[in-house]
Amino acid sequence: MPDHEAPFSILDENAIAAAPLRRDPYDYAFVDQAMPVSKKDAVLADAPVIPQRGTYGIPQLKYGPKFDAVIEDLLSPRFRRLVESKFDIDLSETYPTVVMMGNTSGHYNEGYAHPDSKHKIMTVILGFSREWPYEKGRLRVLRSNSRDDAAFEFPPEYRKMLMFRVSDRSYHGFLPQKGQRMSLHFCWVDSKSYAQQTYLRHRLSAFAKSVPGLREVVGMMPRKLRRGGE
Repeated sequence: MPDHEAPFSILDENAIAAAPLRRDPYDYAFVDQAMPVSKKDAVLADAPVIPQRGTYGIPQLKYGPKFDAVIEDLLSPRFRRLVESKFDIDLSETYPTVVMMGNTSGHYNEGYAHPDSKHKIMTVILGFSREWPYEKGRLRVLRSNSRDDAAFEFPPEYRKMLMFRVSDRSYHGFLPQKGQRMSLHFCWVDSKSYAQQTYLRHRLSAFAKSVPGLREVVGMMPRKLRRGGE
């Protein structure tokens, strides 16, 4: 069987395919069970350990085979075709990027409302927190650039998936909450150079956060400056 026809190792194809496309306030789909609960312990045991706050490019992180299988599923042509069919979009000329959030500090500038960079075409956010018992910190689909103007929200827990078409209206964010907030951000972007810039930016940010003196400075910077307007 050719690789592009191989079934997913971890992702639940039927659940993702069945998720309805919602168009208010923009095109998005939510999958409550994008990965089987039976694989939760094995996948989370192989997930990367992220000691600091913020987001890291996946090439910088170390992780085991079960988590790697999730990444391979997301990078597969099979998953791309699944998203293309749901959103009626052609992603064949795009480039993938994968970054991971591990912790949040509860600082006011975390989770600010933003629509994603104009270079991003589609975004997929997949939760990996074992649990999220807090009212704050839930990812919000927003009607505007206010974090209080939520149309939909969900906890960043294992197997919760949000897919959305990026536009100037695709605002999303969350209310600040300190905790182990594990979530993976997979995007199709418009150029190889932007994909490379994404990983370089996160690598430099990770280095700054590893140096105690710089860590506090980075923590106080507005997110838009640190993320280059993503």
